[in-house]
Amino acid sequence: MHSYLADAGHDSGVLEVSTLSARLAYALMCLTLVWGVLTSTGWVSRLTGREALRGAHQTLATLTLAFAFVHGVTLLMLDSGAWGFAEVVVPFTESLRYTFGTLAFEGMLAASIAVALKRWMSYWRWMWIHRLAYPAFVLGVVHAFFGALAAGSLATVWLGGITLLVPAVTVMLLRFVPARTLSAAGLVEDA
Repeated sequence: MHSYLADAGHDSGVLEVSTLSARLAYALMCLTLVWGVLTSTGWVSRLTGREALRGAHQTLATLTLAFAFVHGVTLLMLDSGAWGFAEVVVPFTESLRYTFGTLAFEGMLAASIAVALKRWMSYWRWMWIHRLAYPAFVLGVVHAFFGALAAGSLATVWLGGITLLVPAVTVMLLRFVPARTLSAAGLVEDA
């Protein structure tokens, strides 16, 4: 818990909600990235139809954004007034740790909005905007690391964080490896 901020019973409860929502957002962010790559590459298309895969990816992305939103909103609810609206929503108004979180949320939100506007965009423009989710993911991981470090809970949550991070980073990197290389390595079948 963020004991350096909790000066009242109300604040400690709000901080617990903020911490829980942040951890759930982190876990869902990692799962969303993995599922999105598996869906877009077709690596799991044999399991079910493509629409079901996309629907699952959209559900994970929506839950990630919802928990990240709750994380930010709960910071605004603190009686101690530690954060104001500008510190939570506008990047570069606070330390880099908060800026990373704000930019991560806004990048993921932009990628999600692009999905809603896909019909009115060229495919390449949509893809460029949707791929903002990758740098947003990296910023979210950096924000989570420094947040846990500042809260003194890094030792407690590092194993879970790394357990979710390693597959997400691996799949993300494999996403950008040419198919010929993956096929030569035996990771995918020739099409």
